[in-house]
Amino acid sequence: MNGSTDEDADDDRVFKALASPVRRRMLDALKAATRTTGELCALLPELDRTTVLQHLRVLEQAGLVTGRRLGRERHLSLAPLPIKRVHDRWISGYMTAAVDLLDALDRDARE
Repeated sequence: MNGSTDEDADDDRVFKALASPVRRRMLDALKAATRTTGELCALLPELDRTTVLQHLRVLEQAGLVTGRRLGRERHLSLAPLPIKRVHDRWISGYMTAAVDLLDALDRDARE
């Protein structure tokens, strides 16, 4: 596999992870602070622990969350680099194109 195919697969995992509202809530919680698995489960009382762990696995496979063991606890942290990579590759380019289009429309309206 070449580099761009690897990057595409990485981006696909990130987009899949971000597609779920539950996983986005988990990321928001981890953006605010490092949390244990138990704390993350407590923040999502409508889900059982197994479901939370399944969502967490998707986030880890996408590289969006890292975990480390401290005794019996697993401490989870946000890993923002995959989101930055998606922003740099996809979002910023589209944002620039949208701003340029709006600017052109504004200029046309004033002429």
